[in-house]
Amino acid sequence: MYNDLSRSCALSLCCVHRLRLPASNISKMVEVKEAAPVAGEPKLSKSREANWPAVLFFIHIHLLSLYGTYLLFFEVKMMTALFFIVLTSVALLGMTTGAHRLWAHQTYQASTGLRITLMLFQTLAGVGSIYDWVKYHRFHHAHFATDVDPYDYNQGFIHSHFLTRLRKLSPHQEKLMESIDMSDLEKDSVVMFQKRLYWGLYAIIFLLLPLNAPLEYWDDSILASAFVIGFLRYLVVLHGTWLIESAISVWGLKPGEKSPPDSNTVFILTKTFWPHYHYLVPYDYKSGEYGTYDSGCSTAFIRVWAALGLATKLRTVETVTIQKALADAARSKKDLKTCIDAAVNHQQLPADHYLKRA
Repeated sequence: MYNDLSRSCALSLCCVHRLRLPASNISKMVEVKEAAPVAGEPKLSKSREANWPAVLFFIHIHLLSLYGTYLLFFEVKMMTALFFIVLTSVALLGMTTGAHRLWAHQTYQASTGLRITLMLFQTLAGVGSIYDWVKYHRFHHAHFATDVDPYDYNQGFIHSHFLTRLRKLSPHQEKLMESIDMSDLEKDSVVMFQKRLYWGLYAIIFLLLPLNAPLEYWDDSILASAFVIGFLRYLVVLHGTWLIESAISVWGLKPGEKSPPDSNTVFILTKTFWPHYHYLVPYDYKSGEYGTYDSGCSTAFIRVWAALGLATKLRTVETVTIQKALADAARSKKDLKTCIDAAVNHQQLPADHYLKRA
């Protein structure tokens, strides 16, 4: 395995030399150039106003969760603590394997039963409908690392993770948002069902059932239910969900950094520096949300579902395909992302590829 990796890295460096890529942040490969404004159209403001209801809401959630943390460690019953872990895990599974990998990037296809289950799990996260979350996430990818990107990691982790949530989109961003293609989700009956009835589902799945369980089934206190299963659970899920967009600030290369030897492009073959690979190849189901590739609970669940016949057409990119794309980019001087997408269209994966780890 290590010999294969060494050969892959050597080939990568040869391609880097032929491409004459600068030893700078690999994110430049996936940055999107903003389209020039159409002549005659009014220039829309790019300034973002504070969303004061969101500011007050998130301040209260964080403050109330402090008491929830105290209760979790010193007051609540063991069943409530376990219930807290299960609820947060299930909600984040709905976000990672559902909203992100299934619906935002179509990394695999799911049966109707699995789609309904993931829709319910995603509702348990309480971060808005699948449709709305996916639209924002696709907008983020479409304008990645530009001043239009609401989660632009070049402005730092605090901005991409938290501060951007406290501001409304600018008129310029709202106009660009209209061009995001959502036709696939508009044909998905499960997604549109949730979109139409979101607040009713939210009241039952996110609020009523979780908050009632500790009181009715193991006689815990109202404070435990409200502050641990209510506020603290929501805070943990919020930050876990926010990391999907801000993780590149944590696990990715920082502006100006480089990976030895002398170029960042080696990451493409080894698939390290995961976030940058994800923005080049967002449809690879193996790309985790929290700094992993080909590992992690979400990837494992997708593999299990595939083995059970619930998930099909899992999309990934083999190392040899990346090698061909690099060679093609070196010969043709085409954009690397374009060459990768073209090479993926011609790769043939074994039927049981999801049973084997790279």
